Amino acid sequence: MKKKVTILILLFIVVAFGASMYYLYQKNAEDPVVYETETPSTQTIIKKTVATGSILPLEEVLIKPNISGVIEEVFVEGGDYVKSGDLICRIKVVPNLNALNDAKNGIDEAKIALDDQLRNLERQNGLFAKGVISKVDLERAQVTYDQAKQTYGAANKRYDIVKTGTAKGYGNAANTQIRATVSGMVLEVPVEVGNQVIESNNFNEGTTIAAIADVEKMIFEGKVDESEVGKITEDLPLEITVGAIENTVFDAVLDYIAPKGNAENGSIQFEIKGTLKKQDSVFIRAGLSANASIILGRADSVLALKEALVQFDGKTKKPFVEIETSDQKFERKDLELGISDGIYVEVKSGIQAEDKIKVWNAVEPDEFAQNN
Repeated sequence: MKKKVTILILLFIVVAFGASMYYLYQKNAEDPVVYETETPSTQTIIKKTVATGSILPLEEVLIKPNISGVIEEVFVEGGDYVKSGDLICRIKVVPNLNALNDAKNGIDEAKIALDDQLRNLERQNGLFAKGVISKVDLERAQVTYDQAKQTYGAANKRYDIVKTGTAKGYGNAANTQIRATVSGMVLEVPVEVGNQVIESNNFNEGTTIAAIADVEKMIFEGKVDESEVGKITEDLPLEITVGAIENTVFDAVLDYIAPKGNAENGSIQFEIKGTLKKQDSVFIRAGLSANASIILGRADSVLALKEALVQFDGKTKKPFVEIETSDQKFERKDLELGISDGIYVEVKSGIQAEDKIKVWNAVEPDEFAQNN
């Protein structure tokens, strides 16, 4: 009985040893894991965020009439350059009947008063000639007559202004002549001959006759999301690209960030403005849509790695890579990183330009052989 147990134990040991040897043989027969490597490169890394908007004049002035009427003649069109004081259009006044009637009544009343003072003056002249009244009384009567005469003339001018918008002697000050208040380019003239316009006053902004702006001073006006506004500050450089102008980048400077955001399409948007640097060779039309790349940081010609090659320690969260020391043998190197553009990251220290960095994606031996 003991002999059988001994034989079984020995047989088990032999089988277990054979199985172990077979497992080790199969293990050694498997292809080894192969890792590709990449070397660092020299890159110019620009960290930026993008805002969408449009190109607008820094200052745009809307020319509005100070009298209501009908456009009689237009002297400019979009694209014309004007100087302050140049005539833009002429308005034909359509008088208000109530105001016209009041002005006519004013003339009649002033004429009655003038005739009365004329008779009084003639009477005072006769009395003075007879020595009945003093010269002072005569002069007082003359002054009263002159005042009545002036009032009559003013009433006539008021009637002409109500009826035609101007009066004799006013020349270029006539309300019917609409003139430019600033120098610049006429961006648009939204009225035509025959259009009725409304005067600008405290209760009505009035009809726009023309829009004038200095097109040499243009700005980018756009919006950024609340998730990006915390990353930007005033005086950051901008790179403006305009969809209608290909292969051209315009430089600008961010000079305004709205202190308050507005809700749009479920997110909070903040308005930004940037002043474009003058471009002598390219004419930028007002209102063109544009994109602004806000440069948050820039590193020129620095040693860089693809971000996918960088690993982070599970405990310290510090970045590191593994560099090849011999064939498929790697050693860990801690890194000091700089700015990143989302694809490449600046390496300040930790590796050299000639180091081979382990790619953390194992490849099949056949594939590795083909690549090499």
